[in-house]
Amino acid sequence: MSIDSRDQVLAILGSVPEGTVVSYGQVAEMAGLGRGARQVGRILKTLPEGTQIPWHRVVNASGYISVSEPGKTRQIRQLGQENIPVIGGRVDMKKYRWDPSENS
Repeated sequence: MSIDSRDQVLAILGSVPEGTVVSYGQVAEMAGLGRGARQVGRILKTLPEGTQIPWHRVVNASGYISVSEPGKTRQIRQLGQENIPVIGGRVDMKKYRWDPSENS
């Protein structure tokens, strides 16, 4: 993974509006990584503690939380603070998925 790809992923994550979520694959596609959802996951794993990047807004394509504990509990709590309910470990992607083509 190049530095440019990492920077592109982080820029995209920084632009995801509060109250919405994106999938790993959606971020990968927007960053020009094709089907590089796993690359996005690896980038997120390397974020430092206390980062301002809204990593918690990234879920898998079905809306499920993919991170393990304790990150899972923290992600659910942070999404709840943005009024995004996580029911059964899943976010309703039809309702909360960010569409960058819309004015958000």
